[in-house]
Amino acid sequence: MKIGRKQLIVVGDRILVEPDEGETRTKVGLLLPPGVKEKEDVRGGRVVALGPGIPLPSPQDEAEPWKEPQRTPRYMPMQVELGDYALFFRKAAIEIGFEEKRYLIVPYAALLVLMRGDAIPDQLPESL
Repeated sequence: MKIGRKQLIVVGDRILVEPDEGETRTKVGLLLPPGVKEKEDVRGGRVVALGPGIPLPSPQDEAEPWKEPQRTPRYMPMQVELGDYALFFRKAAIEIGFEEKRYLIVPYAALLVLMRGDAIPDQLPESL
């Protein structure tokens, strides 16, 4: 992700998420204190950058020892795409600030579900 002259590079199997701010009012109109949302175990946000994937070990060519070993890194791609809405475990995310914006770095293993497409809701349904 590039902002101005600075570039933020996500490595490995991590995902950069722009978190939802969440609701500050209940359906009835009562204001919620800031700590209420922090008690939830699941958070959501929009994927803005992602790493190359899960690192794979280099193949062992024992049958052909005269060959030069393969030095290019190999990665197993992730199912995540830019623009997806991701739900993930709150405790696994690490909060960072970059160019006066707040982002979360989420490991691939902490993802619960991805929502993709044009009909991504602004809010989660109450039944989840």
